[in-house]
Amino acid sequence: MSLKDLQLPPLLHFGSRGSQRHITGRMSRTKFTKTKAGETSSDLSSWPADAVYQIVQKPKKKILHGSLAKPRFLEQLECHLKRELEALDTHSPKVQELRLQVYQEVFGFLIEEFKTYKPILSAIKNEYDITLAHLREQIRDLLPLRAKLVLVSEQCEKRILDLKVQERDEIRNLKQERQQLQDVVKSMRRQQSALQIQVDRLKEDLASQYQLYRDERDARKMLITTISTMRSTQDTERDDNNEEVESEDPMVVKLALQVCREDLTKAQVELNRLEAEYSDVVPRRDWDNLNRMHEETLIKLETLQTDFDQMKSEYDTLLEIHRQSSDLQSAPAVLHSNQSVLQHGSDNKHIVTTPRPNWEQCSDILGGVERCKELFEGQSSQKKLEILLQEMNGQNEFFTGLGTSSDVPIYLQYEGTIKNLKLKKTDVIRVIKDIWRNKTTENEKNDHSRDLQVFLHSYLVEQYKNKSGEWAYSLMESIQNNLKDDFICLFNDILTGKVDESIYHGQTQLLSHLLKVFIQSDITQCGSLTVLEVSEALKKAFPLKSDQDIEELLMTAQTELRSNGVRISYQTLYTEDTDGRHKEFLSLVKKQATTERLQYISELRVQLEGKGEVNAEHLRNAFKTMDPSLDSETLDWYLSVAYKTKECELQAQALNTEVVLQRLSVANVKRAGPER
Repeated sequence: MSLKDLQLPPLLHFGSRGSQRHITGRMSRTKFTKTKAGETSSDLSSWPADAVYQIVQKPKKKILHGSLAKPRFLEQLECHLKRELEALDTHSPKVQELRLQVYQEVFGFLIEEFKTYKPILSAIKNEYDITLAHLREQIRDLLPLRAKLVLVSEQCEKRILDLKVQERDEIRNLKQERQQLQDVVKSMRRQQSALQIQVDRLKEDLASQYQLYRDERDARKMLITTISTMRSTQDTERDDNNEEVESEDPMVVKLALQVCREDLTKAQVELNRLEAEYSDVVPRRDWDNLNRMHEETLIKLETLQTDFDQMKSEYDTLLEIHRQSSDLQSAPAVLHSNQSVLQHGSDNKHIVTTPRPNWEQCSDILGGVERCKELFEGQSSQKKLEILLQEMNGQNEFFTGLGTSSDVPIYLQYEGTIKNLKLKKTDVIRVIKDIWRNKTTENEKNDHSRDLQVFLHSYLVEQYKNKSGEWAYSLMESIQNNLKDDFICLFNDILTGKVDESIYHGQTQLLSHLLKVFIQSDITQCGSLTVLEVSEALKKAFPLKSDQDIEELLMTAQTELRSNGVRISYQTLYTEDTDGRHKEFLSLVKKQATTERLQYISELRVQLEGKGEVNAEHLRNAFKTMDPSLDSETLDWYLSVAYKTKECELQAQALNTEVVLQRLSVANVKRAGPER
């Protein structure tokens, strides 16, 4: 706001018209005396120059009509005002304030001239000055806000432009998505039309087949009728030629026919009743077989129960020995003597309780069957017991929490003392399989896959509630003790980020695809295939494998099943051992897949040879050159793995070639088509 915007009333226009007349009367009686020589005083009037009035001159007794000239004081004030205003610089930024100062000076002259109205006019002038000062103060306060308003306005306009650009991109993407969906709808409609045409054609074929069936049925009925007529004619001719045959009474034949029909009805009713009553009845032969199997199972159960009771007693004895040995750890000499005594007692017990202990049952404590065999091979019972005690003493009863800092994995962020559950290997494998099963289900429902560490934390909290910390630490310790197992080692590598999760899913899909091919090849659905059929199924499932790899898989399957060279039970190949691991055949399938994947990465390394850095476009061209059969969706996923970003966010950024190859080598990157 500037001074020009202030609408001030004229300073000289005050009071009502009656007051003006009163002031004019007073001013007409005021004498205005000039100091110059030769000028005399005269009567002045402050009336407006355009006012119409009458002057009466008493000596001449003459009345003049017309307009009165301006008073000299008013003319002097106007001249002074005009002169001061003309002297001002109109281009000055403060010209309005200078003009106001001139008017204030003239108004001051006016106040000084009219002594009678000086107090009221001074008060009016002071009030105007106060108001102007207040308005100037407000203007000074508002000037920074004006600049800030301009800045905020520019920011808002810039943000509006950015939002418009973003909305324009979103609208373009939505239009593209709509076009794609419309294309999909058109394709599905075309497919629906094609299917409808097939359905109509099948209906026509069915109608024609049904008509042929009806014609054939009518023809068969006519043929049967013709044959019956011919037979009856032959019988009639034979009866006519045989004079000795006496004719039967029609009433007797009718009664016999009626009795036969009644017997047939009764037999049919009885047959229906028997079928309804004995539909769920097992034949005697099957019943005997099932009864015999049941008795054999009961005998096996009793034997197993006896063995279990015996093993339980031996296990309790070992626990007692372990407890006593733990209490005597502070006294080595006493511990040695007590262990000798306890060992003699244990040997005596083994002598009394035949058979001797099955040490392979301790494999879960010792880290698997293979490690158990390595530790116990060629050792006496006393030495085996000492080894077992050492291994049991080496396991801590409690863990110490690693805390809740950010550098600790989320599933291990616990504080305080945590109990060691001492999980067995079978329990570890069972939990890992359940984790993969739940995570696969979640990945199928959601587009975005959670990290395995986050999912493991939520899984343990959901499954074990307040004991999630105990299970987390116990599970990690058991995993570290069983890293020789391929299945457990793969889970640990994925959990620690050494390997991408796609490796596990790729192996699962590979074995599932092979099983589907076996089932499709099994026409008889007997669960087994000939050697030739297995070979053809392997070639169908793995068209990129060499004949040598196929032959190796076939030989491994025969060796594993100890086949006689005629048929191979493919269902048995998918069974697991006591530790829950795959056997030799499936392990070889996964091993060959790993070798092929690494070979594929080596070929890619040759394609990128000589390049210190590679961007997404160069890597895409290298993949297309090396593997032309690779589809665009899989190729985009490979690039997202290499550059650690989403498929839609790939940029022209360049990374070190070794970093890219290392990331691809730990993911499920494999060849899609044959080599060029």
